[in-house]
Amino acid sequence: MALSMNENEVMVALIQSLKEGKKSSFQTIVDELQPYDIAQQYVQLPRKHKNKFILYLSIEQLSELIQELEEKEDQLDVIHKLGIEKSSKVLDLMENDDLATLLSDLEPEKIEELLSEMKQEEIDVVQNLMNYPPETAGRIMTNRYVWIPKTYTVREAVDKIKHFAELAEYLNYLYVIDEEKKLVGVVSYKDLLLADLQDKVEDIMFTRLVMVNAQIDQEEVAKLISRYDFVSIPVVEEDQRLVGVVTVDDMMDVVIREANEDIEKLSATGKAIDFNTKPLVAAYRRLPWLILLLLIGLVSGSIISGFEETLDQVVALAFFMPMIAGMTGNTGTQSLAVVVRGLITNDLNFKQVIRLVLRELWVGIIIGIVCAILIAVIAYFWQGDMTLGFVVGTSLLLTLIIGTLAGTIIPLILYKFNVDPAVASGPLITTINDIISLFIYFGLATIFLTQLT
Repeated sequence: MALSMNENEVMVALIQSLKEGKKSSFQTIVDELQPYDIAQQYVQLPRKHKNKFILYLSIEQLSELIQELEEKEDQLDVIHKLGIEKSSKVLDLMENDDLATLLSDLEPEKIEELLSEMKQEEIDVVQNLMNYPPETAGRIMTNRYVWIPKTYTVREAVDKIKHFAELAEYLNYLYVIDEEKKLVGVVSYKDLLLADLQDKVEDIMFTRLVMVNAQIDQEEVAKLISRYDFVSIPVVEEDQRLVGVVTVDDMMDVVIREANEDIEKLSATGKAIDFNTKPLVAAYRRLPWLILLLLIGLVSGSIISGFEETLDQVVALAFFMPMIAGMTGNTGTQSLAVVVRGLITNDLNFKQVIRLVLRELWVGIIIGIVCAILIAVIAYFWQGDMTLGFVVGTSLLLTLIIGTLAGTIIPLILYKFNVDPAVASGPLITTINDIISLFIYFGLATIFLTQLT
């Protein structure tokens, strides 16, 4: 049985059943796998077995497979292998928001070809979703929810739930509308169970609603779902007409995708680079930022060259130079990560910004004092020079404070000017902090040069 197998054993069993043409054995294994695991097995399967793998799956399993595949190229490849007639049946079963996302970057002719054999009602829904801007509530919402008129009784509401149980993605809430299909309330499944069958829905519904406009950014939707611990949230047009529902599973995908994008920007890679990215592609995506940082980094070399006489007289200064620059970059990157995470999860006002900057200032001071004392003691015992310990310790204190503030203030300024704060990448702040830290370090050393041994 598949449940008692590890991934490799499942793969071996699947290949064996495909080689021997044993569809029943294949289906027995697949029936015990989650859709995600089926997709992973398909991706890792040798190419020569993929056609038969797809052939042996049911229409429902094919629909789940396509939705679970992470790469759009793999999704389209499966659809292409199925042919128009079979693929249309599969696409009919897909979540409409997932299908809209899949089709979003394709040529109009290809979209029309894929949609041509689908049910007209599904085509209309998908085309409507694609009319909304990318990364908005309207683009990621689903139409598979249950709504009821406010004039319904509890019995009528329960009967409708039973009728649409297989089609609805979530049955936790029923959305109540008026004659103009405007959202006026919500009823939980628990409320229906506790109510009398003859009660009117409008008498037991909850009218203090949390809803989102179809044009709102998907990140704002994620914040609301997280804030209120919802499993779904209704989507309305300007006139409060109910048009769809965004579910928590879709929001998890959004949060993970947005987090990955921020990580890419923080690491200055710009675009996604994963284990499967080819070396030339990965290098091409990293080079622009790194070349820019390389040019900025030349300033660091100029600073060192300008203090060459100081460095010649006190060679021990060179030993602490990488530590000073590295620590400043590290603390700046830490502050940057804190700020970017805070901007994603909170709507900061001026008072909160001031509090954040002051908090990070104190953090920089505390970290700076502790690290400065430690490195000053090390410098003194290593060289027996109190002045060297003072120069190194004081330099580290000042640069850690400045580095912390730079990592805090730069992303806040970018956010103020409606620039994605994640573009204030870690390498950029590190490079800027290197320049500042080296200038402070060698500047102090030059001032106390006559007292250094």
